Amino acid sequence: MDVGSSKTLQSEDLTNDALSKQWDSIPIEKAQAYMNRLQTRIAKAVKQKKFRLAKRLQYLVTHSFYAKVLAVKTVTKNDGKNTPGIDGEIWLHSGDKMKAVNSLSKKRYRSKPLKRVFIPKPGTTKMRPLSIPTMFDRAVQALYALGLQPWAETTADKNSFGFRKGRSAQDASVYAFTCLSQKNRATWVIEGDIKGCFDNISHEWLMKHIPMDKKVLNQFLKSGFIHENELFPTEIGTPQGGLISPILANMTLDGLQQILESRYNGRKVNFIRYADDFLITAESKELAEEIISVVQQFLCERGLELSLEKTRITHINEGFDFLGWNFRKYRGVLLIKPSKKSIASIIEKIRITIARAKAWTQDKLISLLNPIIRGWTNYHHHIVATETFSKLDHILWNMLWTWAKRRHPEKGRRWVSERYWQPTLTRKWTFRDSYALFLFSDSKIVRHPYLKMDKNPFLDQEYFEGRKRGEIERRISNQKNLEKFAKLYPS
Repeated sequence: MDVGSSKTLQSEDLTNDALSKQWDSIPIEKAQAYMNRLQTRIAKAVKQKKFRLAKRLQYLVTHSFYAKVLAVKTVTKNDGKNTPGIDGEIWLHSGDKMKAVNSLSKKRYRSKPLKRVFIPKPGTTKMRPLSIPTMFDRAVQALYALGLQPWAETTADKNSFGFRKGRSAQDASVYAFTCLSQKNRATWVIEGDIKGCFDNISHEWLMKHIPMDKKVLNQFLKSGFIHENELFPTEIGTPQGGLISPILANMTLDGLQQILESRYNGRKVNFIRYADDFLITAESKELAEEIISVVQQFLCERGLELSLEKTRITHINEGFDFLGWNFRKYRGVLLIKPSKKSIASIIEKIRITIARAKAWTQDKLISLLNPIIRGWTNYHHHIVATETFSKLDHILWNMLWTWAKRRHPEKGRRWVSERYWQPTLTRKWTFRDSYALFLFSDSKIVRHPYLKMDKNPFLDQEYFEGRKRGEIERRISNQKNLEKFAKLYPS
């Protein structure tokens, strides 16, 4: 097959079996290596300000057979692979995927309207809109994202962490600690919140500043959405649920850090952003109030505005929440702990899971609780969380005891405890049957390594591969610690 072009056999000329064989024969590793080389060339061209060359390379990406394969693979392996758009179509089989690759070669792309659904906002009773593109539209977005992402990474704010390759919320927390921990650091913090960021970005600004095919971008932005069988136009914003939307949002907000650094150099002003949530440090409350007006002007040009109700100026001794953590100085020492909201959320999630388990076996309950607890501890295990983990273990034990006792109301406490809890070499009680429950305190506290802010995942691949290897080694070490007394935990 021709790598650099879209010349493939027409889907209608092939049987489903032939299409399946064609898909299964594609060398995915070779496709990924080819795409990495092209993306690296785009990043280099942008860094050297050779923008015409970068756009020619983007054209190669969006017309490459391998890029189309990777785009289809992306949308058929992510969490929304079984959620159709308005056409009800999903790509489950190899033949469907190969047919989709061939259909991406067609010219004159026209996007279909999005399917509008509403999902609950985490931690609130409010609902937020989610727009679901069709599988084909998702694949086109994934295809153009392959060409846009290296450009976005090269021009991005250095202290932006959300929806970026090789960066995480943990990196943001480590950088925030660096900016605030020392005695001579800033003591005031702006907690910024942008009102409906994805829903209000100016289309005019995007069309003028986003470096990609304008006709295709216009299709993404003006697709409209269908709710209760009625078509609504989209005049502003990028669809939440679109694969390319996080990149567009990041590029919209990039540039604020440079403005703040040039205007307030030497005044302890630091900028930390994760998607549309951000922190700005300042040496005084008056300076923080001045900075807010600068941020408002920056956002206004992009059709955005700050949420004045949620944007706060806080002293570090009072503490603030960011990304599920509480940052606060205690007698001059900065500690990062899980936020009360985050703790309440995990307790509620466990409570709901156990409440549903009235007729479940012990093993089924354990198999559902373990990933919930593991996921939460993996997110928080790099901060001051030992005491929190211990308290959550106590709450968990009480919930499980209530669950077990209700199943056997006529049995005594000793019988119930021996039925559901067994001692191990390292602790007096373990909730287990065929395998054991993972406790919060089983997770070791492991400090997260500092990220070098000037590193680009497309230009400094060895650095990011080293960080990834280090993270894998830390997780393996933690897992060995959990299993040192017995292989009790399910995979």
